[in-house]
Amino acid sequence: MKRLDRKRRRESKTNYTKRLLLLKGNVPRLVVRKTNKYVLLQVIESKHAQDSVVCEASTKELLRYGWPKDKSGSLKSLAAAYLTGMLLANKAKAKNVSKVILDTGLIPSTKGSRIYATVKGVVEGGLEIPHDQNILPSDEMINKYDFVEKIKGGLK
Repeated sequence: MKRLDRKRRRESKTNYTKRLLLLKGNVPRLVVRKTNKYVLLQVIESKHAQDSVVCEASTKELLRYGWPKDKSGSLKSLAAAYLTGMLLANKAKAKNVSKVILDTGLIPSTKGSRIYATVKGVVEGGLEIPHDQNILPSDEMINKYDFVEKIKGGLK
Protein backbone atom coordinates (compact mmCIF):
# COMPACT_ATOMS: atom_id res chain seq x y z
CA MET A 1 0.00 0.00 0.00
CA LYS A 2 1.38 3.38 -0.98
CA ARG A 3 1.99 5.84 1.85
CA LEU A 4 0.64 9.32 1.22
CA ASP A 5 2.92 12.21 2.22
CA ARG A 6 1.69 14.96 4.47
CA LYS A 7 -0.47 17.54 2.75
CA ARG A 8 1.88 20.52 3.30
CA ARG A 9 4.80 18.48 1.96
CA ARG A 10 2.84 17.47 -1.15
CA GLU A 11 2.00 21.13 -1.75
CA SER A 12 5.72 22.07 -1.31
CA LYS A 13 4.95 24.37 1.62
CA THR A 14 6.85 22.65 4.47
CA ASN A 15 10.10 20.74 4.74
CA TYR A 16 9.44 18.71 7.88
CA THR A 17 13.04 17.50 8.28
CA LYS A 18 14.35 21.07 8.31
CA ARG A 19 11.51 22.23 10.59
CA LEU A 20 12.26 19.51 13.15
CA LEU A 21 15.94 20.50 13.26
CA LEU A 22 15.00 24.16 13.82
CA LEU A 23 12.56 23.31 16.60
CA LYS A 24 15.04 21.10 18.47
CA GLY A 25 17.20 24.15 19.21
CA ASN A 26 14.61 25.70 21.59
CA VAL A 27 15.55 29.13 20.22
CA PRO A 28 13.09 31.55 18.58
CA ARG A 29 13.11 31.47 14.78
CA LEU A 30 13.60 34.46 12.48
CA VAL A 31 11.21 33.66 9.64
CA VAL A 32 11.90 35.53 6.39
CA ARG A 33 9.33 35.52 3.59
CA LYS A 34 9.53 37.37 0.27
CA THR A 35 6.58 38.55 -1.79
CA ASN A 36 6.56 40.37 -5.10
CA LYS A 37 6.31 43.74 -3.31
CA TYR A 38 7.55 43.33 0.27
CA VAL A 39 9.79 41.40 2.63
CA LEU A 40 8.06 40.05 5.76
CA LEU A 41 9.91 39.12 8.96
CA GLN A 42 8.62 37.36 12.07
CA VAL A 43 10.19 36.09 15.27
CA ILE A 44 8.35 32.89 16.18
CA GLU A 45 8.60 30.84 19.38
CA SER A 46 7.50 27.21 19.55
CA LYS A 47 6.18 25.94 22.86
CA HIS A 48 4.24 22.73 23.44
CA ALA A 49 3.84 22.09 19.68
CA GLN A 50 2.32 25.55 19.20
CA ASP A 51 3.94 28.38 17.27
CA SER A 52 3.39 31.93 18.50
CA VAL A 53 4.54 35.16 16.88
CA VAL A 54 6.65 37.26 19.25
CA CYS A 55 7.02 40.23 16.91
CA GLU A 56 6.87 41.02 13.21
CA ALA A 57 7.99 43.65 10.74
CA SER A 58 7.36 44.37 7.09
CA THR A 59 9.10 46.62 4.60
CA LYS A 60 5.75 48.42 4.31
CA GLU A 61 6.42 49.87 7.80
CA LEU A 62 9.43 51.78 6.45
CA LEU A 63 7.06 54.35 4.94
CA ARG A 64 6.41 55.53 8.53
CA TYR A 65 10.13 55.95 9.18
CA GLY A 66 10.91 58.21 6.23
CA TRP A 67 11.09 55.94 3.20
CA PRO A 68 10.02 58.21 0.29
CA LYS A 69 6.57 57.49 -1.13
CA ASP A 70 7.87 57.83 -4.69
CA LYS A 71 10.31 54.97 -3.97
CA SER A 72 7.58 52.69 -2.58
CA GLY A 73 8.14 50.35 -5.52
CA SER A 74 11.57 49.58 -4.11
CA LEU A 75 10.28 48.19 -0.81
CA LYS A 76 11.60 44.79 -1.90
CA SER A 77 15.19 46.03 -2.33
CA LEU A 78 18.27 45.02 -0.34
CA ALA A 79 18.23 48.34 1.50
CA ALA A 80 14.60 47.92 2.52
CA ALA A 81 15.25 44.35 3.70
CA TYR A 82 18.27 45.53 5.74
CA LEU A 83 16.32 48.34 7.43
CA THR A 84 13.41 46.01 8.16
CA GLY A 85 15.87 43.66 9.85
CA MET A 86 17.02 46.52 12.08
CA LEU A 87 13.40 47.40 12.85
CA LEU A 88 12.61 43.81 13.80
CA ALA A 89 15.71 43.62 16.01
CA ASN A 90 14.51 46.68 17.95
CA LYS A 91 11.05 45.14 18.41
CA ALA A 92 12.53 41.78 19.47
CA LYS A 93 14.87 43.37 22.03
CA ALA A 94 11.86 45.14 23.54
CA LYS A 95 10.26 41.68 23.98
CA ASN A 96 13.46 40.27 25.63
CA VAL A 97 14.59 38.17 22.65
CA SER A 98 18.37 38.15 22.27
CA LYS A 99 19.12 35.16 20.03
CA VAL A 100 17.32 33.75 16.97
CA ILE A 101 17.86 31.09 14.30
CA LEU A 102 17.24 31.85 10.62
CA ASP A 103 14.29 30.02 9.03
CA THR A 104 14.06 30.65 5.29
CA GLY A 105 11.50 27.95 4.59
CA LEU A 106 11.72 26.76 0.99
CA ILE A 107 13.45 29.92 -0.31
CA PRO A 108 16.75 28.97 -1.98
CA SER A 109 19.89 30.34 -0.35
CA THR A 110 21.78 32.83 -2.54
CA LYS A 111 24.83 34.81 -1.44
CA GLY A 112 24.08 38.52 -0.91
CA SER A 113 20.31 38.13 -1.37
CA ARG A 114 17.48 39.94 0.42
CA ILE A 115 17.34 37.16 3.00
CA TYR A 116 20.90 37.85 4.06
CA ALA A 117 20.34 41.61 3.95
CA THR A 118 17.71 41.08 6.65
CA VAL A 119 20.19 38.95 8.62
CA LYS A 120 22.74 41.77 8.41
CA GLY A 121 20.13 44.24 9.67
CA VAL A 122 19.12 41.96 12.53
CA VAL A 123 22.75 41.45 13.59
CA GLU A 124 23.54 45.17 13.43
CA GLY A 125 20.30 45.81 15.31
CA GLY A 126 21.66 43.83 18.25
CA LEU A 127 20.33 40.28 17.99
CA GLU A 128 22.59 37.25 17.96
CA ILE A 129 22.15 34.96 14.97
CA PRO A 130 24.52 32.26 13.68
CA HIS A 131 25.76 33.24 10.21
CA ASP A 132 28.80 33.45 7.94
CA GLN A 133 30.14 36.94 7.12
CA ASN A 134 30.92 35.92 3.51
CA ILE A 135 27.27 35.39 2.61
CA LEU A 136 26.09 38.87 3.70
CA PRO A 137 25.69 41.63 1.07
CA SER A 138 28.26 44.43 0.92
CA ASP A 139 27.68 47.86 2.46
CA GLU A 140 27.72 49.55 -0.94
CA MET A 141 24.83 47.36 -2.09
CA ILE A 142 22.81 48.26 1.01
CA ASN A 143 23.58 51.99 0.96
CA LYS A 144 22.46 52.32 -2.66
CA TYR A 145 19.89 54.98 -1.78
CA ASP A 146 20.99 58.25 -0.15
CA PHE A 147 18.15 58.24 2.41
CA VAL A 148 19.10 54.87 3.97
CA GLU A 149 21.47 56.46 6.52
CA LYS A 150 18.76 58.90 7.64
CA ILE A 151 16.23 56.11 8.20
CA LYS A 152 18.89 53.96 9.87
CA GLY A 153 19.54 56.75 12.39
CA GLY A 154 15.81 56.95 13.14
CA LEU A 155 15.59 53.23 13.86
CA LYS A 156 18.35 53.19 16.48
